[in-house]
Amino acid sequence: MTDERATGLILHTYPLTETSLIIHWLTREQGRLATVAKGARRPKSPFRGKLDLYFLADFSFLRSRRSQLHTLREIVLRDTHPALRTDIGCLQQAAYGSGLIEKFTETDTPLPGCFQIFSDWLRLLSQPRPPKHTALIFETKLLVEFGLAPDPRQTPLSAGAKAVLQKWIETDWAALERLHLSEDQKFEIEAFLGRHLAQQLGQLLPTRAHALHPY
Repeated sequence: MTDERATGLILHTYPLTETSLIIHWLTREQGRLATVAKGARRPKSPFRGKLDLYFLADFSFLRSRRSQLHTLREIVLRDTHPALRTDIGCLQQAAYGSGLIEKFTETDTPLPGCFQIFSDWLRLLSQPRPPKHTALIFETKLLVEFGLAPDPRQTPLSAGAKAVLQKWIETDWAALERLHLSEDQKFEIEAFLGRHLAQQLGQLLPTRAHALHPY
């Protein structure tokens, strides 16, 4: 069989044996998939230092015919998002984001939009002092991507909060970084999106509270 290639973000890593790791990826081309990195825990492994949470990489893998656990062959790092390793608040937000993605998606399904949203968010979290409401924007962007976003005009939000939510739905990340909102608007939208997400997912992820209030 021919190796397949992908660009992916590492969502989780798990020990498989004393020397090998399981890597869960979010990729642009194949969506979520899992690979085993054989020998990755050995000191002289070519994978050493290349497999950590939220690393962005180009990689190749050999697809398994018997399971959904494929064999990682080669990896070339593109970004390590180093700020996530020095800021616990940013790391908590990224962990919440990966949890939401797993709830909303299935394995081996192309997710180019979802991949781009998560990539853009991680890039924003890696900047000095990212806005505190970025997790709410991420929730909104995911809901839009999967056709589950509320119509702000049909919500019980105040006029100002409706306008903010509409901007989050329509506008790209670069412009949203400059969009300010009051604490009252943030509280309104946080509570509303919490109820909306609970309806869509059955329950809120327990990591949401830390992601929305990381400091």
